[in-house]
Amino acid sequence: QVQLAESGGGLVQAGGSLRLSCAASGSTFSIMAWYRQAPGNQRELVARISGGSTSYADSVKGRFTISRDNAKNTVYLQMNSLKPEDTAIYYCSARRVWGGQPYWGQGTQVTVSS
Repeated sequence: QVQLAESGGGLVQAGGSLRLSCAASGSTFSIMAWYRQAPGNQRELVARISGGSTSYADSVKGRFTISRDNAKNTVYLQMNSLKPEDTAIYYCSARRVWGGQPYWGQGTQVTVSS
C-alpha cells in the first residue's frame, strides 16, 4: 500500500524558514513534487524533482529548494524567506513514471504571519 506522509508544517513569521518532509512507503517513485492550495485557490505546483532535475514555480524560485534522499525514499522542501502569500496546505505528490497515476499525501498546513 502506497503512503506519503508529510511533516514539518507550522506557523512562522514572515522572513522565516520551514522544512517540509515527505516519506514515501510502498513503492519507489521517479517523480516527486510539492503542491500547495490556499483557501479559494486551485492546487498549484510548487516544486518538482525527477532524477537530477528540479523545477519551481516562479513565485518560489530563489526561496524554496526541493531535494530527495533516495535511501530514505523521502523528499524535502526547504522554504526560506517565507511570505504571507505562501500560506497554504502543502501536499506531497509522487508518480512512478511521467504521466502515471499520482499519489498524494494528506497535506500539511503552512501559515506565515505578517
